[in-house]
Amino acid sequence: MADYKMHVLVCGGTGCKASQSELIKKNFQNQLEERGLDQDVQVIHTGCFGFCEQGPIVKIQPDNTFYVGVTPEDSREIVEEHLIKGRKVERLLYTDPTTLGQITESKNMDFYKKQVRVALRNCGFINPENIEEYIGNNGYAALGKCLEELSPEQAIQTIIDSGLRGRGGGGFPTGLKWDITRKVEHEQKYVVCNADEGDPGAFMDRSILEGDPHTVIEAMAICGYCIGANKGLVYIRAEYPLAIQRLKTALRQARQYGLLGQNILGTDFDFDIEIRYGAGAFVCGEETALIHSMEGKRGEPTFKPPFPSQEGYLGKPTNVNNVETFANVPPIITKGAEWFSSIGTEKSKGTKVFALAGKINNVGLIEVPMGTTLREVIYDIGGGIKNGKEFKSVQTGGPSGGCLTKAFLDTPIDYDNLLAAGSMMGSGGMIVMDEDDCMVSIAKFYLEFTLDESCGKCTPCRIGNKRLHEILEKITEGKGTPEDLTKLRMLSHVIKDSSLCGLGQTSPNPVLSTLDNFMHEYEAHINDSTCPAGQCKALLQYIIDDEKCTGCTLCFRNCPVGAISGEKRSPHYIDQTLCIKCGACYEKCKFDAIKIA
Repeated sequence: MADYKMHVLVCGGTGCKASQSELIKKNFQNQLEERGLDQDVQVIHTGCFGFCEQGPIVKIQPDNTFYVGVTPEDSREIVEEHLIKGRKVERLLYTDPTTLGQITESKNMDFYKKQVRVALRNCGFINPENIEEYIGNNGYAALGKCLEELSPEQAIQTIIDSGLRGRGGGGFPTGLKWDITRKVEHEQKYVVCNADEGDPGAFMDRSILEGDPHTVIEAMAICGYCIGANKGLVYIRAEYPLAIQRLKTALRQARQYGLLGQNILGTDFDFDIEIRYGAGAFVCGEETALIHSMEGKRGEPTFKPPFPSQEGYLGKPTNVNNVETFANVPPIITKGAEWFSSIGTEKSKGTKVFALAGKINNVGLIEVPMGTTLREVIYDIGGGIKNGKEFKSVQTGGPSGGCLTKAFLDTPIDYDNLLAAGSMMGSGGMIVMDEDDCMVSIAKFYLEFTLDESCGKCTPCRIGNKRLHEILEKITEGKGTPEDLTKLRMLSHVIKDSSLCGLGQTSPNPVLSTLDNFMHEYEAHINDSTCPAGQCKALLQYIIDDEKCTGCTLCFRNCPVGAISGEKRSPHYIDQTLCIKCGACYEKCKFDAIKIA
């Protein structure tokens, strides 16, 4: 076995793979082989580094050099300059825009400084397809500790004492759920991992499975030991091919090492895991709908009780946790409940992973202690709003969450604070919006998503949300009335109070939060027939400024419906009765002569 002196870590997450990280890795290997250095330097495909905005990322160890925006052609220069001559390739190093382009080491980057990685501890550091690297980073030590030192009751108590709550959106105490399932007497029980990540812009669970699949396998085995189950199921959407491939590899390796199957680690504990595929239905994030889908039935929720802990998969007691929840379990067992509970707030312990997206400079995957404020996430870690625009709102909790304004920027992020603010934690989607976003249209967008994803089983969700959407559509077309605002609020509360599952119960949140925080935008649409953000096409007018128009005819030539007329070198005119508000003239004008009114 080669004794490597250096390691080249190439991000192998989905985002970087889409930007040719596979070819980058291959080029590194070819360059090293050509120079006879392949026995001294190892090239490793890791999971996601998190800093997706700067990808593809290459990290050189042991000197911790962090290269960003790497292309396949850059591999030759990095090998020649850095690996052979010991000189860093400065043009590929990260430069902090807030310090006038000063080169910054990864440990000092604002993006990473306030992060605490627990669930993501191995992502970007190990090869997810090599079980020995996971074991070398204390992997499967927690399972061994449970089987050799802790009774199921003691292990569950550790999880309870840690304060870990479900990271899939509900926030139910994880240890309590395990304890309830353990106490139900039955000869067959199941452990289910919910990897059906459906929020728009969310990629937390996918990244954990791509970067550290063994942590989920180990945690599921620990859960099986605790509740008395010998069978585990991972329900994952089929749109995650890389996560599925790496999970399959990890399962095969775990069986080969005696960490899954019969008599695990020489004990009488038997446990194995199967993969079940979902078709990408958002409603199957709800545990009863997920279970029905795994059973080959329509993915619809059922009224609870009975809870899955009592009657779940195939009518047997079933414990369901999501990927991120499971990823926290092994370090809690090895490091102790007190260690984990020392992170976070009084009622929300530990860290939370967020997919930070939208109009923000540092798009990426982050993990911060509970209690970190929205301002710290958006401005310190996220680097502020793109193009110097004004912050307008942040949507937390995905389509089930709310849109929060500047007034909430200093809100500490935890389950209770976000609920009190009119939003929710959700599974961890966080989308930032700027001054150019219309909040009425944003509410309509999320409601459209909910309509598409509703299973249609209960009337409030199936029909009520359709009516909500119709009212919002009416308002964005300039046909709304003041009475519509009362209808929106009343109908939203009816849907929340009477829907069968969490999808319907939370679907009006974007409507209610935008009504609470952006009423002036609704009123402008209704009373003035204007969209303050200039996004609602039906309320826009493109007007040519006579003083700036040079008569170049560029707008005339690009109008698809012939709504623009005028002579060469003379001001042109837009016929509003013909204009379809496509914006082609606005985009093509070189003289800033076309205005949006």
